Amino acid sequence: MISPVAFNVNNGFLEGIVRGFKGGILTSTNYLNLSQCETLDDLKIQLSSTDYGNFLQNEPSPLATTTIAEKAREKLVEEFQYIRQNAAEPLSTFLDYITYGYMIDNIILLITGTLHERDTHELLERCHPLGMFDSIAALCVATNVTELFNTVLVETPLAPYFEKCLSAHDLDEMNIEIIRNT
Repeated sequence: MISPVAFNVNNGFLEGIVRGFKGGILTSTNYLNLSQCETLDDLKIQLSSTDYGNFLQNEPSPLATTTIAEKAREKLVEEFQYIRQNAAEPLSTFLDYITYGYMIDNIILLITGTLHERDTHELLERCHPLGMFDSIAALCVATNVTELFNTVLVETPLAPYFEKCLSAHDLDEMNIEIIRNT
């Protein structure tokens, strides 16, 4: 018999955090008010009374849609990383799996940029924050696709998945699109 003292000891804190996030989801009334906004500054005012109000409070007027999208993404990534850092197994592994799709997209972006001889440091700025990992900067050192492929096999969390099914010769335009879409 499980002792009530140990009930939910691994995930109780995160369950409370996620329940708080769920409580902050916009209601139908909030959405109705947002749909009636005529300007982005009206949208900012309407959001200020919700859990989403803080992420735009320091942004000067006039607001741009790109600013709203960027700040919303930053908020999502910050909250996701907080949950991921505080998660115990098997939840932490599951959250890692969620980031792998973004990692693949970021690596594909760098491979495509390398194929087209673009500056990889410039491409790094365009990478999705959920797909960033500690050694992604090492991918910028590569000057050709073979070097990039070898770095991916060694330096990334995706290495175990790439080494068994890909070779450097597979990294052409058509195969990159197939990898991205599967």
